[in-house]
Amino acid sequence: MKEDLENTELETAESNDELFERFAITIDKGQEALRIDKFLMQRIENATRNKLQRAISLGMVLVNGKPIKSNYKIKPLDAIIIYSDMSPEQTDLKAEKMELNIIYEDDDIMIINKPAGMVVHPGSGNYTGTLLNGVAYYLQQQNPALNDDVLPRFGLVHRIDKNTSGLLVLAKTDVAMRHLAKQFFDHTISRKYVALVWGDVEKDNGTIVAHVGRNQRHRKLFEAYPDGEHGKDATTHYSVLERFSYVTLVQCVLETGRTHQIRVHMKYLGHPLFNDDFYGGDKIVKGTVYAKYKQFVDNCFSICQRQALHAKTLGFIHPTSGKEMFFEAPIPDDIEQVIEKWRKYGKQKNEL
Repeated sequence: MKEDLENTELETAESNDELFERFAITIDKGQEALRIDKFLMQRIENATRNKLQRAISLGMVLVNGKPIKSNYKIKPLDAIIIYSDMSPEQTDLKAEKMELNIIYEDDDIMIINKPAGMVVHPGSGNYTGTLLNGVAYYLQQQNPALNDDVLPRFGLVHRIDKNTSGLLVLAKTDVAMRHLAKQFFDHTISRKYVALVWGDVEKDNGTIVAHVGRNQRHRKLFEAYPDGEHGKDATTHYSVLERFSYVTLVQCVLETGRTHQIRVHMKYLGHPLFNDDFYGGDKIVKGTVYAKYKQFVDNCFSICQRQALHAKTLGFIHPTSGKEMFFEAPIPDDIEQVIEKWRKYGKQKNEL
């Protein structure tokens, strides 16, 4: 068996908010016949047998455009595409009763408006109180046969930050999960965010293109790398909605879904998100030195005690009906109140 592949494309999800990554492999002409699951274990770094078997069973491993079984034997020049679940292995997910703002549900999908302060899925340091803990309880009430040992991951194919509010879609079936994962990877999902950022954004419209990857010294932070020497490609389109002298309300449309992408890209542009404690927005970035102004900003911080970012709209093709679906979540009160305060402040400043 030849060790080299003629064409291999590996797209890692280290810094993705989409929880599936795509591998594309074209088999070498000299490749001997080998079970596809064994072959992929050898070729994909950090792959686990469980995740590969799950991807195959869900039809998320395609050979020459068609789903296959785990005993399929690869052939020379086969074109393999894998949509693989790359989220952390989930164990001991406990159902917890909690308030869930479900704005739409059918047999295939759920649309949830997540509040700020809620973690999406269990992970290091956050094993309870997450959105999925609440979804587990909700689904158990619908189907008592589900128990904590066999609860699925509910087709979570993307996530938003703990302190970002807004819309998430969850798949309730394997078919729906496969379709949604592909739409996210192919960037056909429509996602629009509203953000309040520091400074008067120069252009009414623009596009930020800069790789996003982990900061080389502080692993919890991400950084923009405009030369592409690190991280993953990332594109954010923005447009100005309203200007308030020292801050600007913008709409951001994601073309890619990297972790902290909007927060990192806006900081790179010179306009960190208002009250973003990770990326320098939790202090006065623009404005005057007067004590009254500092008091005004501190009052705004006390109202919106997180980055002023909201996932406002979400659009996609329904995985079963094929119809275009579109959802919108109103801007939450904390951001709305701060916007109104800045609107009044900007009006007063302009009248002086």
